[in-house]
Amino acid sequence: MPQGIPHFLDIEYFQNDDLFFPTAIAWSLADGRMKTVVIEPDESWLPQDAELAEDELRYLREQGVPLIELARALHEDLPDQQVYTDGLDPDETLIDLIFDAVAMPVPFELAPLDDLIPGLDRDALEDHRRDLMFEQGLEPQLPENGVYALLLLARQEGLIEAPDADHHNDEW
Repeated sequence: MPQGIPHFLDIEYFQNDDLFFPTAIAWSLADGRMKTVVIEPDESWLPQDAELAEDELRYLREQGVPLIELARALHEDLPDQQVYTDGLDPDETLIDLIFDAVAMPVPFELAPLDDLIPGLDRDALEDHRRDLMFEQGLEPQLPENGVYALLLLARQEGLIEAPDADHHNDEW
C-alpha cells in the first residue's frame, strides 16, 4: 500500500447575492482512496428571503450528509494533516463555515498546491491540472474529479508512486 500520499480536498459551493455555502466536498486519504459527500446545508446559511431553487434545496436536504457527520469524518480522516487545495476557491472560508456550524475546530491545515509543488507557479499548476481534467474527461464541477486531478498531478510530479501492474483495487 502506498505511503505518504499527500492529502487533497476540493469543495463545491453555491453562491449568489444572498447566499454562500458549501454543497459538496471530496478529500483523499493517505492510501490514495477518496471520499466525497453532498453537504446538507445548515439552516443558518439559508435566510428566509434568499434566492435558491426549491428543487436544489430539496436535493441538498435529502441527499446531503449532516454537518456533524461530515465534521466527524474529516476529524477521523485528516487529523493534524496538511491538506492541499487547488487554491482557486475560497476553501478556507468554506471549511470554516462547516466547522463553525458544529462548533468544532478544523482538524487540519489547508495549503495551496504550490506549497506542495514549489517548482511551478500557481498559473502553471492550474493549467496543468485543467489539462489533466480535459484529458481524463473529468467534469470540473464535481469535487471528486478535482481531487482526482490533484492526485494525478502529484503523481506526474513524482510525489506519488504509480501502482504496481498487478495492483487490482481502487487505490493508487
